[in-house]
Amino acid sequence: MYLNPGGIDYYEAFSPVARHETIRLVIALACSKSWSIYHLDVKSAFLNGPLVEIVYITQPLGFVIQGKEDRVYKLHKALYGLKEAPRAWNKRIDRFFLEQGFKKCVTEHGVYVKGKMRSKVMIICLFVDDLLVTKNCAQYIDRFKLKMKQEFERTDLGKIAYFLGMEILNTSK
Repeated sequence: MYLNPGGIDYYEAFSPVARHETIRLVIALACSKSWSIYHLDVKSAFLNGPLVEIVYITQPLGFVIQGKEDRVYKLHKALYGLKEAPRAWNKRIDRFFLEQGFKKCVTEHGVYVKGKMRSKVMIICLFVDDLLVTKNCAQYIDRFKLKMKQEFERTDLGKIAYFLGMEILNTSK
């Protein structure tokens, strides 16, 4: 358990993400197999993370209720700036992926795989709220994007061009 300077206790703040080396490896695999690679970005991701802990905050400026200035708000979902927010978001997206039939990589907790390499396989690299998605069948990616859209507000950045400071140039070679 951690104790922050405000005296609030919480258990976990770490959120696993795919390492850059792994992301580069997945990109290389997808390129060698001529798979399409897509980039999705979840909007306001941390606001999707339900909190396990009981968290109270003081009334923020602009939202102070006159005559009740000493009252606090109880949070049900995480907010940006809250130490628990990355972990709460990660648990939420992890649960979504598992419900969709993905398996989390045992050694790389930001990588999810669905299917078998010899048939239809989809690989997702998660880096906080950015998703690199690749699959050997484009219509399965479209179905996945639709399920993501139904669950989270997200931006479809299309075929990957930039990801975490890496420029990806798609050529015939």
